[in-house]
Amino acid sequence: MTDDRQKGRAIPRGRVSRLGAFGRLAGGVAGNVLGEGARRFAAGERPRLSDLMLTPANAGRVADELAGLRGAAMKLGQMVSMDAGDLLPPELTAILARLRDQAHHMPPRQLDQVLAHEWGRAWRTRFRHFQAHPIAAASIGQVHRAELPDGRVLAIKVQYPGVADSIDSDVDNVATLLRLSGLLPRDLPIGDLLAKAKTQLREEADYLREATMLARFRDLVGDDAGFVVPTPEPAFSTPHILAMEYVDGRPIDALEHEPQAVRDDVLARLIALVLRELFDWGLMQTDPNFANYRWRGDDARLVLLDFGATQAVTPETARGYHRLLMAGLDGDGARVRQAAIEVGFIGTLAAERHGAAIDSMIAIILDNLGREGPFDFGDRSFVGAVREQGMAVAQDRASWHLPPAETLFVQRKISGTALLAARMKARVDVRAMVAGYRNWSR
Repeated sequence: MTDDRQKGRAIPRGRVSRLGAFGRLAGGVAGNVLGEGARRFAAGERPRLSDLMLTPANAGRVADELAGLRGAAMKLGQMVSMDAGDLLPPELTAILARLRDQAHHMPPRQLDQVLAHEWGRAWRTRFRHFQAHPIAAASIGQVHRAELPDGRVLAIKVQYPGVADSIDSDVDNVATLLRLSGLLPRDLPIGDLLAKAKTQLREEADYLREATMLARFRDLVGDDAGFVVPTPEPAFSTPHILAMEYVDGRPIDALEHEPQAVRDDVLARLIALVLRELFDWGLMQTDPNFANYRWRGDDARLVLLDFGATQAVTPETARGYHRLLMAGLDGDGARVRQAAIEVGFIGTLAAERHGAAIDSMIAIILDNLGREGPFDFGDRSFVGAVREQGMAVAQDRASWHLPPAETLFVQRKISGTALLAARMKARVDVRAMVAGYRNWSR
């Protein structure tokens, strides 16, 4: 960690200052494009503009600037870095992944101003000890450890100033950056998705709502011995501060060094949790950021954190996923394709133009996922074959299609859980778990 990060970095809160940051970012990206373009022309190349936009230098600049802005800007950058998966070049994926690990935090003076505004100037008298340096810093807020006079220990999540007020402008500015970068076609209709993203981010910025969702999930998980959900502390919670029971745990990455059986058990629990959210509860925590999970090696329990992105799952969305999964369970490629079109994963134009390639991709996936016994998430040998078949579809930008926003949020959780399982090289009998929902209806 650099000295700058240890000292903290003030969060720009006004719209003018945040707009200025985007202006500096756009200017720096443009400068990099000109410099890289001149270099490649001198070498006899004729690069496309999109190639010049998506250089490591530009990706690094975007990642650093979004990390400094925090809020919706950084949150959307995290979504792109996680959801892009195998679609972006590896070097760009690695650079964008820095958004999940940036540790800038508010300097002490700014933190004190925020806490005094929320709790009053004498806020320190309410604690036996308040740890000034955060134990975690993320896109919307940072977390502090605090001890009450009665000995209870709390985790205090403090929202960065200006986050809630900057959501609309940040989302619009990031969308502009994505279009300018060439990641999104200019004529791709993303208005509905942007509107839903703004709504979800406003909900994430409402810490009283998150406290309610935290309590709901704690009730839903109940006495399940595999999980721990902290208890919210209403006396210290406000729209911009979330207080909860402090629950110790290690980063989920610590599981990488555990025996295969331990990794398999933990990921089986997480996959089962996703299925319960989707089919049993109709309520899903849709942010699969690895930092939202902690692992307790002493009792092998998983700590579940951060419920700001919790969303209701409509019966229509759940039924669409059920049709898709049951078709996959039966190995019926034609039904899988039809269900994928109905749920919104495949556009009708793409199905008409690239039916053979889509069928080939489905066949590869079914061949690998349809085998009896545990699925080896660490074996990604088939991903290259799927990507190869999908190149023609991806290059036909006129047939690009966005699924409904709710489906995207649900799929983000599913894909993120699969990504974690791949990271841990887990082996889980997913087929048997899905088969348990064959007679499900809602």
